[in-house]
Amino acid sequence: MSSTLPPPPPMPKLGLPATIIGLVAGLILTAIGVAYGFAQGLSVQIVILAAIATLGAFVWGWHFVIGQFISGAPPVAEGEISEGRRVWLKFRPAIYGLLAILALFLVLSLTIEGFFNVWNIVSLLIILTIIVLTRTLGRHFQENRSAFIGIMVLSGLFSIGSMNIEGFASANNIKSMLLFASFLGIASVGQTLVALLGGLDLSIPFIIGAANVGLLYLISLGVPPWLAAIIVLAIGTILGVINGFLSFRLQGQALIVTLGTGFAISGGVQIVTSIGTAYGGNVFGTVPPWLSNLAAMNGSTFGLPFPPVIAIWVAIVVILIAGMRLTVYGRYLYALGVNRTSAKRIRVSELTYWVMMYAISGFFAALTGGLLLGWSGGGFIGVGDQYLFLTLAAVVVGGTSLLGGQGGYGFTVIGVLVLQVLSSFLIGIGLDFEWQQFIFGLMILPMVALYARSPHIRTQI
Repeated sequence: MSSTLPPPPPMPKLGLPATIIGLVAGLILTAIGVAYGFAQGLSVQIVILAAIATLGAFVWGWHFVIGQFISGAPPVAEGEISEGRRVWLKFRPAIYGLLAILALFLVLSLTIEGFFNVWNIVSLLIILTIIVLTRTLGRHFQENRSAFIGIMVLSGLFSIGSMNIEGFASANNIKSMLLFASFLGIASVGQTLVALLGGLDLSIPFIIGAANVGLLYLISLGVPPWLAAIIVLAIGTILGVINGFLSFRLQGQALIVTLGTGFAISGGVQIVTSIGTAYGGNVFGTVPPWLSNLAAMNGSTFGLPFPPVIAIWVAIVVILIAGMRLTVYGRYLYALGVNRTSAKRIRVSELTYWVMMYAISGFFAALTGGLLLGWSGGGFIGVGDQYLFLTLAAVVVGGTSLLGGQGGYGFTVIGVLVLQVLSSFLIGIGLDFEWQQFIFGLMILPMVALYARSPHIRTQI
């Protein structure tokens, strides 16, 4: 009696979306290999053979591994949208993003001499890989998708900068980026906490400028520097309390209230400091050595060659993340951001938390102004202007919802680092200010769009 061997199992069939994703990922991986091969000076024949082998192996592996979990698409019933149409609707934003980046790369290659080179091509492929991965893998990380996207973007930017800019990954440049990230990170503490409640604090840049000028003004009057610092921090906290109380009473008007108090404190400080001088908004004097050491590039921390403000920011990060996750106060803060009515029913005082978060915002804004005085060595009322946009951008890019109840300071830290590395990269490649603003917005908008497409936490309960 003859026996026959059973036929081998058929290759798993993938649906159209999985097939397209696998093909794009394989092409990107192959293109990176081709660029690297040419950069190493390999012959054309070897590069072509390696590219064919890479693409074939990846496509086979993709079908074999992913096919174990994804079955083929069922036939389209009458009246339903075809699978191709569904793929287009699902991946349309990512496709537009790919086309926009390719168009931008073409424009830069035509307008900037020497821009089209091997390393920039590799950088382009890294960016495209990030877009594909964040669009396809992001749905598997719904709870921390913003952190996943932010870390990938941060890694890509740093890799691109290290390859294209001499000294970008040097110790001095990393220290410089961390220094400026510390200023932005400390200024963004209050914006994050207020956003978790569903509010906004637009007085932060004005308090930063007022604290910067006011601290040096008090020191120039003969007030002991330590006492002047305490006074400035106390005034910043009081302003935050006023913001919190007024914005709570005028529900939905936090933006207008904080903007109004910000203009008031900025104008008031300029009036006071301009008495007897022609330099309104600017104060000249001697900054105490201990304050300069806190925030200057050449500052040292217990003998270590980095400014203490970086260590201060790290301590703030650890305390805030632990406090918001492990304490009842952090849980109540999220509860209020999710549903105020439910929080009231468990006797959580909305007024107390609202005022407290704005007070913390005012305190850290004043602290940022004082630290910037140590960095610059002179008082300038407009030193905080850039933080009006940057604090909001850090919160949003990090993934904290401005509707409240979702996100946290850990996400803001990622947003701060992304913005700082991006800023350093754009400066490093020598782009004009107009180009910097254009690319800055071009990279922020798609990230904000990705977060905005996520359902708010209230819809998931």
